[in-house]
Amino acid sequence: MPASPIKVVFFDAAGTLFRVKGSVGDVYLQYAAKYGVPRSQDMVTKVNQAFKDAIRQAPPPIFAVEQPEKLKQCERLWWFDIVHAVFYRVGMFEGFDDYFEEVYEAFARAEAWEIYPEVPEVLQQLRSQGYEMGVISNFDTRFFDIVRGLRLEHLFDSITISSIAGSAKPSPQIFQHALDQHVVEPEEAVHVGDDLKEDFEGATDVGLSGVFLDRDGKGVDDTIPCIANLDELHQVLH
Repeated sequence: MPASPIKVVFFDAAGTLFRVKGSVGDVYLQYAAKYGVPRSQDMVTKVNQAFKDAIRQAPPPIFAVEQPEKLKQCERLWWFDIVHAVFYRVGMFEGFDDYFEEVYEAFARAEAWEIYPEVPEVLQQLRSQGYEMGVISNFDTRFFDIVRGLRLEHLFDSITISSIAGSAKPSPQIFQHALDQHVVEPEEAVHVGDDLKEDFEGATDVGLSGVFLDRDGKGVDDTIPCIANLDELHQVLH
């Protein structure tokens, strides 16, 4: 068992364990090409910025439904609004509804994502050291197909996603939901993620230890536990 008081290590998903291959703009424009949307580096940049703006302005992906089919419908509609907002900003085109169905399904496949290089070995090491592990993510139910396709599913004892938990980071409820699955107190868990507000502040507000994953080298206050990649996580846990 771990020598430290930490029993459970939670991770954010996108931006922490894996990322979109290329960028969201690359994928959006790849599928939009057959609808006559031109692809250029300038257009990729515009789509990426429009996506960031749309995500920032959107309500959290939580839905007051429990039936699986209704939940998936709500998730799809939430993402339809996001993608529609992106192309409303950069230029709408005919056939958008058909386009959306294609690109939505594309992001459900593991081929659209890539694992950060150090992730498999780090997770295996944590497992061998006796830590329980979980995911806490503001994701929809496509996550299960993605993590299965990336062959990471077997490494996690729990998966907590906002659309099922009924709350989203940085809300305390989603962190408590994850803790309850492991039957541990907040001080017995650490959460690692790449968003300062949603991951670090959300976790520490509930009483978990928080670790900010600064893959882009943004820099943070010295009082915040910060790592550049998951290889450095052992420095925080021991």
